[in-house]
Amino acid sequence: MPTSPVRVPCSYTPTVGRRLRELRQDPPCLIDRVDICIDQHVRPKDQIVVSPRKHFVKLLIVDEADRLSNTGLEYLRDLFDRQGIGLILIGMPGIEKRMERYAQLFSRVGFAHQYRPLQDQELTFVLTRRWRDLGLAMDEADFTDAQAVATIVRITGGNFRLLHRLFVQIERILRINGLNAITDDVVEAARSTLVIGVT
Repeated sequence: MPTSPVRVPCSYTPTVGRRLRELRQDPPCLIDRVDICIDQHVRPKDQIVVSPRKHFVKLLIVDEADRLSNTGLEYLRDLFDRQGIGLILIGMPGIEKRMERYAQLFSRVGFAHQYRPLQDQELTFVLTRRWRDLGLAMDEADFTDAQAVATIVRITGGNFRLLHRLFVQIERILRINGLNAITDDVVEAARSTLVIGVT
């Protein structure tokens, strides 16, 4: 049994064109499921539930928030107001400009943060761990690794989200082809499966 109260975030990604009726069902259902799972984990096995279930979810993270209609954003504001759940909206640059037009919603925005592209040391840190996640060791002195890194940097420009998408495809290509090294060709093949702008 934990000594301090459990407080967890919950994340939600709306589908494109989500209707308000569906939005009213999805986050509350997701929050309830997370609350139930945590409650079952922290409650002693022999304890009979008499009192109402505790609420553990205190933060809702909404990815791809720019997919939401203005009514959908307004619904999330209402959820924030009524249930006291913290809210983080993740979207493309400019989402804060859209929210500025809606005073009721924008008055509740604590701050907006734009993630800048990863710089040299940050990028090296992330790439080293990505190589390690695939069971490989990145050696900057190795020509093959250095060439693959240069191609990754050229394709992603240090964009963390694009880097993640690219590595999902790199992992798939390595697995399908039974390869054990990330090469320039592997990175280019992974890039060809993604819909990204010309770099």
